Amino acid sequence: ESIPEPLDYSRRNRKKAVRIQTFTPVPDKILRQAGLGAGQQQYASGMSTPVSGMMTPAGWSTPTGFMTPGARSGWATPAGWQTPSGIGLRSGWATPAGYSTPAGYQTPGGATPGASRKDLTQLGRARDKMLGIKLDRVADSVTGQTVIDPKGYLTDLNSSVRVQSSSDLQDIKKARLLLKSVITTNPKHGPGWIAAARLEQETGKLIAARNLIMKGCETVPKCDDVWLEAAKMHSKENAKAILAKAIRYIPTSKKVWLAACKLEETIDAKKAVLRRALELIPHSVDLWKAAVELENPDDARVMLSRAVELVPTSVELWIALARLETYKNARKVLNRARKAIPTEPQIWITASKLEEAHGNIQNVETIINKAVTSLAAHQVVIDRDYWLQEAEKAEKSDSKITCQAIVRTTISIGIDPQDYKNTWLNDAELYQSRGSVETTRAIYAKLLITYPGKRKIWEKAAQFERQHGDTNSLDALLKKAVQFCPNAEVLWLMWAKEKWVSGDVEGAREILKQAFAANTDAEEVWVAAVKLEVETKEFTRARKLLSKARERASTERIWMKSAVLERRLGNIEVCQKLLEDGTLRYPTFDKMWMMLGQLHSAKGDTDTARKVYKQAVKKCPKSTALWLCYANLEIDAKQYSRARSLLETARMRIPKDPELWLAAIQVEERARNKTVVKQLMAKALQECSTAGILWAHAIATDPPPARKSRSYDALKRCSDDPHVFVAVAKLFWLDGKQRKARNWFNRAITVNPNLGDAWAWFYRFEKDHGRKSKIARVLKKCIEAEPTHGKRWCAVSKNVKNAGLKTEAILEKVEAALPRDLFVID
Repeated sequence: ESIPEPLDYSRRNRKKAVRIQTFTPVPDKILRQAGLGAGQQQYASGMSTPVSGMMTPAGWSTPTGFMTPGARSGWATPAGWQTPSGIGLRSGWATPAGYSTPAGYQTPGGATPGASRKDLTQLGRARDKMLGIKLDRVADSVTGQTVIDPKGYLTDLNSSVRVQSSSDLQDIKKARLLLKSVITTNPKHGPGWIAAARLEQETGKLIAARNLIMKGCETVPKCDDVWLEAAKMHSKENAKAILAKAIRYIPTSKKVWLAACKLEETIDAKKAVLRRALELIPHSVDLWKAAVELENPDDARVMLSRAVELVPTSVELWIALARLETYKNARKVLNRARKAIPTEPQIWITASKLEEAHGNIQNVETIINKAVTSLAAHQVVIDRDYWLQEAEKAEKSDSKITCQAIVRTTISIGIDPQDYKNTWLNDAELYQSRGSVETTRAIYAKLLITYPGKRKIWEKAAQFERQHGDTNSLDALLKKAVQFCPNAEVLWLMWAKEKWVSGDVEGAREILKQAFAANTDAEEVWVAAVKLEVETKEFTRARKLLSKARERASTERIWMKSAVLERRLGNIEVCQKLLEDGTLRYPTFDKMWMMLGQLHSAKGDTDTARKVYKQAVKKCPKSTALWLCYANLEIDAKQYSRARSLLETARMRIPKDPELWLAAIQVEERARNKTVVKQLMAKALQECSTAGILWAHAIATDPPPARKSRSYDALKRCSDDPHVFVAVAKLFWLDGKQRKARNWFNRAITVNPNLGDAWAWFYRFEKDHGRKSKIARVLKKCIEAEPTHGKRWCAVSKNVKNAGLKTEAILEKVEAALPRDLFVID
């Protein structure tokens, strides 16, 4: 009983079959509209639909998978509908060939006379084709695809403006209407015609553009821009004809003549065009210049002679003629030019360059002076910036004497005497940054003449010569410098160093002797003399000099240098005696206390060293380096409690000192007190929030996932600290981002080139990832910087065994001692 009765599905199937076979004829209204729209083709996205279309034959499937069943009568209709045989259209309307359907697609087929009966097979085929086209469009309407007309595709590619949407089409229509209004309301407005023609050209309607611009030529025959635009839109031969016609209307337009000249292919034809143009427009400078460029030097000289007669106010033509003439004739030409144009400075400058080129150096200064006087007499404003720029141009044209003369004569114009120094120094920096060496040198020369007793100006000039000059120019400058500033120790030392660097040791000694005579008790001179003898391995001379210096110029530095020399030579007892005497004489000089403590520590006498440091911190309680030496002594003896106590005392005496905080953190790291390390680091960063050395250590000690966020905080607090920059560079290095790592290393050595540790890490980086040129570049820059700071750097450079090593050797040793782990905790 629970089994249901079978249902009769045959009735429903029969109804469906009847519904499928139902035919709805096409309304006459639609066919009539199709007839009215004959000949109009519509395009989708600028692409035409091919005439052939896609016809769905009887029984064939469409691209979307629909099957059109084949009727026995052979009349296939769209979407698989079947039309019974024998039914025709009494109206007699058919879709004629080329007429568009309501959907806007072209329906192929033959036209049927309106009164004749047409077999419905053709109508069915036409409708099948229309359906096939629609289905093809649906099949292709996928994101990123478009319906492409193969016949119009290449034409579409050549179009300058591609209509991407209906809004683009509307914009073009609006622009066309607007420009049409312009040329209608104001037909004599040439730019309107040009804009309208360009719009048609850009939309791909070149023929319409040409017709429009030619109509513009007829409407505005006196506008040369319209003719020139017309010539551009046509082929070369047609352009010649257009320009020939333009010349009949506007024979005095130099632009039309120059355009006609460019269209000619041979030199003779170009010459003929320009000569004809000069007959009609003899006062055009541009035409004369174009004509002269086509001639050989002799003919050009003749033409320019005629040109300056017709256009006597053209500076360019006068100067061009002077350049083609001989020296004597050129002077005459320039004299005539000065009379014709007495307010033009370029003529005077050209005359100055002419004299310099022919070796008459003495006339250059005279000409420039006369130029300024004459121009001022003719009410010409003398602008010093203009003249300095002309000096720069003269330098670039290899007229150095003219450049110098211009600077000397005009640099003080319009400036108060009290502002000379600052203004000229700024000028020197500006032109040096622009690479104008001779102009900068002339400015410094003027400064030194005006302020011969200013040591800083001599120093700046010497630095400039060191960078851009040669050995002879620098030597001559420093020789003059010590004559005007004999008590300036730094100038004597610069001169002696330059002699020594160039290999002239005797010359350096002689300079230092003169420096002693001028500055008897100058500490810097004594130290430099000692350094010279030590570098040349003349230790006996160095010892004698230091002995004299301790008597005549006794200073803490002299005593320290004496002890350093004896320590280097291995005379430990003498060194100790000098340090003991020195600490008695200068008890507040911390470096000698440190040397004495290190001396006892090196001997293994820890107790004596401890006594020395204990006494030293009482005499120099504010010396961070001394407290660190004392703490390191206890750390080496594994007396961590004492070291901890010392550093706490030091932080009380010297609050907010990042190095003392870092030392305390490192003590706890050695003692493996991780909890205390975190607490100290937090306190240190709170008290010394801008200390890059602490942030860099925090980045190194953090676990890898936390390093980036820590480095971000560090950069916010320390935006220009080299220790942080090195830490960030190592992060990028570890991530394989070499370019970013290199940029951060460059920032570090730029901010503080004296930090040797940064140079060592950068050198290691380039050795691992850089080319030989980059490695050599870092090495060269490091040698130039001569760094002296950094924990790892000082550990090598101040080691007694490495005494006398050059910067290059120290860098190699420091780099070799670096750990392979980028974030190892020291």
